[in-house]
Amino acid sequence: MASRRNIWLACLIALTGLLVFGNLASDAVLDVRYGWDTRVNCAAVDAYAGGLDPYFVKNLKGTELSYPYLPVTLEAFRPFCAGGKLVAHYKAIFPVLAVLCGLLLPGLGRTRTSARDVALRVLCALGAFVGFEWVQASGNFAILSGVLTAIALRLLLAPPASGPSEDRSFPSRLAGATLLGLVMSFKLVFFPVLAALYFLPLPRGRKLTLIAVAAFSFALPILMSRLAYPDLFASWQLAMAGKIPDQHLVELFESNPSLLLLARDLMGHVGLIDSKPAIFATYAFAATALVLVPFALSVLRLIGSRPAHEGGSLLARLDRWLMDHPRAAMRITVLAMFALYLSSPRLKEYAFFELALYAAILLVDLPATALAAALTVGLLMPSLLSVVGTSLGDSFILLFSALMFFWVLLLDFRAEPKRLERG
Repeated sequence: MASRRNIWLACLIALTGLLVFGNLASDAVLDVRYGWDTRVNCAAVDAYAGGLDPYFVKNLKGTELSYPYLPVTLEAFRPFCAGGKLVAHYKAIFPVLAVLCGLLLPGLGRTRTSARDVALRVLCALGAFVGFEWVQASGNFAILSGVLTAIALRLLLAPPASGPSEDRSFPSRLAGATLLGLVMSFKLVFFPVLAALYFLPLPRGRKLTLIAVAAFSFALPILMSRLAYPDLFASWQLAMAGKIPDQHLVELFESNPSLLLLARDLMGHVGLIDSKPAIFATYAFAATALVLVPFALSVLRLIGSRPAHEGGSLLARLDRWLMDHPRAAMRITVLAMFALYLSSPRLKEYAFFELALYAAILLVDLPATALAAALTVGLLMPSLLSVVGTSLGDSFILLFSALMFFWVLLLDFRAEPKRLERG
């Protein structure tokens, strides 16, 4: 029976892989001028190098889109854009970086990783929620933040240890927290993801230290931009506020498959599309009811499983459970990151690539039934829809795919929260 199940699962994985790579291949042969975000970013770097203000679209060559990142990133992106090689060859470079992300992603406390696990992570990075398809089409620099995210997670989710060896591992976790904070400064709306570090299997003081370091690292590019580039920072603020006339505006309600935009569409059906309080209230309710509360209840259920005589505050009991179950704690940490990222008010299509990286860590440890369900809703279904030509950009299909994937993960965790400790 077990061998039949393994054959069936292997066939499903193979079919999913064929659809994922077939979908990417079909996009590659289309005669369409993709890569608009790469052109914008490198045009901004070129404008800055030429002494022009890159936040005014009139100073950018070959694009009508605006540059959305902080001024300090203009120096950081300069090596990537030098000589125009990235603009010319991004189609070949981005898949390599995506595969690298899958290879860099860590296991949940394992010192050895199987070839199957690595293959699943790479497949998930390339195909989950067709996020990489959007990165490849747009040429978005989410591919760079994805690589940095993978490195940060590898540092943060090091195999659990005790005693002196744990002391030696803490500096690497500090480095991971620093890097994760920098990544979140690229897209400010994802800052809440840093709170998930509290679920790491560490003493409370160390967890709070990691969160503080990550928050400082998040704020540092903003402070550097303000102090070192005051004129450009002022222009960046004007661009973000939409106060530069006759150019593209990066706004919260810009088309994207997020819970906030879903709430706005729902309010539009009842005649309240112009009521921001109603939209934000609906969004908050949806994010809370569909993602955050189910996750919180699952964690609280763990605390209730501890013997009553242990006592202590809610946080103290949570801390003890996490320390006693380090691999499960790291799974909770990544699941919390996935939940907070998924709840973001501005979840553009290419951002689903970074969401796929969190998903890739969680995917490989699932039992057969849950793995099949996750592959189906997170990779197979969206890839199939994309292959047959369904428009994913004008719908909430990607959001529903990610929500179903989250619920598969959550239901598996609720069924056997301590399973990883036995693995």
